[in-house]
Amino acid sequence: MTLPPQTTSARPTGVHATARITATSVGEATAVPVLAGDGPFDVRWNHPCGNQARVCIIGAMSAPLGGDRLRIEATAGRGAHLHITTATATIALRGPTPDHATYDVHLTVAEQASLHWLPEPLISAARSNLRQSCTIDLAPTARLVLREEQVLGRTGEPPGRLSTRLTLRYDGHLLLDQQTSYGPDAPAWDGPAIMAGHRATGQILIVDPAYDQQPPGVRLLGDDPAHGQAVLTPLAGPAVLITALAPDTLRLRHLLDAAHPLV
Repeated sequence: MTLPPQTTSARPTGVHATARITATSVGEATAVPVLAGDGPFDVRWNHPCGNQARVCIIGAMSAPLGGDRLRIEATAGRGAHLHITTATATIALRGPTPDHATYDVHLTVAEQASLHWLPEPLISAARSNLRQSCTIDLAPTARLVLREEQVLGRTGEPPGRLSTRLTLRYDGHLLLDQQTSYGPDAPAWDGPAIMAGHRATGQILIVDPAYDQQPPGVRLLGDDPAHGQAVLTPLAGPAVLITALAPDTLRLRHLLDAAHPLV
């Protein structure tokens, strides 16, 4: 008997997935009526803390890989208070296609609402290629605490290609728009103007209307540049940006945690 020829499906070119989180105010509490994710996003509700709803994003598969198109959309409605974190670090890896991956985060915070976006670090593994962005839209009375951390390469390996962009709009006006590229083909990324030989970088962005009246002053933290340093800088609006460089994630988190209580 002659068997029919076997057919094989085309090699996948990447995963397209979106996680959606929406928080709303319900009396003295915050509810999360929208909590959905697919692909690598397993979105879990955690126990609340006071009137703050807490959500954790768990990685259900290896991502982002080359060709992946990933997106997270989180909204804190009027008067809602939302805290989002991830269970583990996110590792950008080389995928089945040489195409770059994208990882886009969109955060929206309405009047009298607050959002804490505190994911674990992003690790750019060797030969990966990722374009990461975070876009934030805040109402005039909204509050935000955002932490981002990037690690360039796992232990003993060089980093992949990584491009990051952070865009903040406050009351419809652009308050911050910064972009940085690391790894192969990125000019001078390892020089004194960007990483200065370090392999971990991160920042905390805090937006609070109270800074209109009492903005903090510029401050440098860390006595030895070889062990990392952080700088606290007020922005041209009710916001503060803390930026840190360090040789590893442990030192980076220590610097960011030391700077945060100062504001």
